[in-house]
Amino acid sequence: MQSSLFGEILDWMLMPLLLLWPVSIGVTYLIAKSIANEPFDRSLEDRVTVLAQQVKEYNGQLSAQLPYTARDFLRADDVDNVYFQVSGPQRELVVGDSDLPLPDDEEKPVPWSVHVRDDQMRNTEVRVAYTYVNLQPQKTGATRYALVQVAETLDKRSQLANQIIKGVILPEFIILPIALTLLWFALARGLSPLTTLQDHIRSRRSDDLSPIDSRGVPEEISPLVRSLNDMLDRLSQSIQLQKRFIADAAHQMKTPLAGMRMQSELALRQVSRDEIQRSLEQLSKSSESATRLVNQLLALARAENQSPHTAPLKEIDLRELARSVVQDWVQSAFARRIDLGFEETDDPVLIRGDETMLRELTINLIDNALRYTQENGRVTVRIRADEERNLAILEVEDNGPGIAPAERAHVFERFYRILGSQVEGSGLGLAIVREIAQQHGADVDIFSNPRSNDVRLPGCLFRISIPALPPALDDGESA
Repeated sequence: MQSSLFGEILDWMLMPLLLLWPVSIGVTYLIAKSIANEPFDRSLEDRVTVLAQQVKEYNGQLSAQLPYTARDFLRADDVDNVYFQVSGPQRELVVGDSDLPLPDDEEKPVPWSVHVRDDQMRNTEVRVAYTYVNLQPQKTGATRYALVQVAETLDKRSQLANQIIKGVILPEFIILPIALTLLWFALARGLSPLTTLQDHIRSRRSDDLSPIDSRGVPEEISPLVRSLNDMLDRLSQSIQLQKRFIADAAHQMKTPLAGMRMQSELALRQVSRDEIQRSLEQLSKSSESATRLVNQLLALARAENQSPHTAPLKEIDLRELARSVVQDWVQSAFARRIDLGFEETDDPVLIRGDETMLRELTINLIDNALRYTQENGRVTVRIRADEERNLAILEVEDNGPGIAPAERAHVFERFYRILGSQVEGSGLGLAIVREIAQQHGADVDIFSNPRSNDVRLPGCLFRISIPALPPALDDGESA
């Protein structure tokens, strides 16, 4: 399923927002609860201080006479339930609620220091403020303290915390949809250059391969536009090459077709049997030339369109392939009075490639060598292995006129012919060789024949270096 860039960016922006929103609510609740506790704790501390000031001791008896104003101060709360307690040195109840729990202080009390704690009373959570009041020491000199506590339930605190949360959260329910809407429009506005670029490309003619105008394109999209322009440039060059190839092929086909037409018309006008025979021979020769040109054009087109997906490569013994091709050309070499030889190694030379294409490569190398070698000359096909560089080497050498170093860079071009050459040919053989070699990751090199001693006929050596496969181990080696 095709993904949407707009949807993916929106998801990545919304996910953190929606995940952080409940976290922010929880943090807000804790902060609100802390804010709500602070004023209520201060009020609770004031109450326990007022109550502690009413604790008196007369003749060893504790009392806490609360005037009405003090009682009203303690009970001045319409929501929370307020409890208080005054207990003596032995924690005996002096006044107040007897079931108010005592603190768990183990250290020596600090008089008039107010402490606050959370506790439970009557199965209800309460907040308790307490302090100690120092009493007159006994005859033994021991310090005595009275405990004063004031507690209240948490209802009013919860109400205040809820009000704070509502004041913070409720606006977020309004702000969040607005933020999402603004985010949607901002994202759509940010991606609008892509839509504009898409419309611009769609509106172009099918034959318009000019570069896309990158002005006004955001910086993030510029690499994409540059890549598209590079692709269009390569495509334009490829189409130009195809057009030139077709034009050159059509031009090359004119010569044999014109010759065939002329010879056929001439044969029709001839009366002499010998003249008709000569015209038919020329017609056959032109037909053979046209057939070879067409076959080479098809071979070159097939090589250019070759890929591992259309023809999977397989393991090939280069010796067997070359030997088979040489055998097919023995009769042709014999008819031309040329000695066609074959040299090979004792061990297999394994490569991975397309057998049909490699056979076509070898055929064109041998054909090229035979065409440029004079009678009584020599053409040698050699297969060897370069173990140091892990290469399989195919060499075809002749003792013909050779190729000047300045011409070697051009002989692989389509329809290129060396000036002054009287040899018939289409100029496609070496172009086919180079194309097939490139498909197999091989290198093609041209040298003068090192075995030629004739200055007039320095000869030529074509060397194809193909990546080799490691030799297979026999049973004895594997053991």
